[in-house]
Amino acid sequence: MEHVEVVTAVGRFEDAATLVGTSRPDAGACWCMSYRDARLANAERPAALRDLCSVPPGPGVLAYVDGEPAGWCSVAPRSSYRRLVRSRTIPTLDDRDAWAVVCFVVRPGYRRRGLLHELLDGAVAHARAHGAEVVEGYPVDAADGRVDSVAGYVGSVQLFERAGFVRVSATTAHSARRVRWVVRRELGT
Repeated sequence: MEHVEVVTAVGRFEDAATLVGTSRPDAGACWCMSYRDARLANAERPAALRDLCSVPPGPGVLAYVDGEPAGWCSVAPRSSYRRLVRSRTIPTLDDRDAWAVVCFVVRPGYRRRGLLHELLDGAVAHARAHGAEVVEGYPVDAADGRVDSVAGYVGSVQLFERAGFVRVSATTAHSARRVRWVVRRELGT
C-alpha cells in the first residue's frame, strides 16, 4: 500500500520544479505561472515560482507517494491569478476572493492512482487552513468519458463534484474544445 501525503509547496521549490518545471518539457515552460502572470518570460518563471514557494500561503500543494514528489495542484486566492482577474471567459461570481484551483500535474508513473482526488482534497484543506470561504475550479465536463491530457490539466467536473463542489455557471472558456465550468465548494466557518 502506497503512502500519499499532500502538503503545501512552501519551502519545497525543488519538488515543485520537478513537477512543473525542468522535468516537464511538454509543459511549454509553464512553471505554473501562466495564470499568475503570462507576461513573464520563460527565463523569469523559475525565479517567480521560487519566490511564491518561499512565503505562505504559497502557490499550491504537492502530493508525495512514498516520499517522492508525484503531483501538483495550483491553488491560491483568485486575486493572485492575473489571468483570472482579467478574464473575459471565466466570470467572477461575487465579491469574495474565492480560492481558485487552476491546474493539476501528475508525473508519469503515478497516473491512474487517484492522485487528482488526493490533490483536490489537499487543495481544499490548504485553502481552508488559510481562511478561504469558498474554493472554485474551472474544469471541463467529461460526461462522455476520459479527458485527454490537453484538457485534463484543469480537471473534470466529475472530479470536483465527487469532492463536494457544485456546478455554478458554464463559461465561454474552453480546453481542448470542451466547455469549462465554474464549480464551487462553500467552506463555511
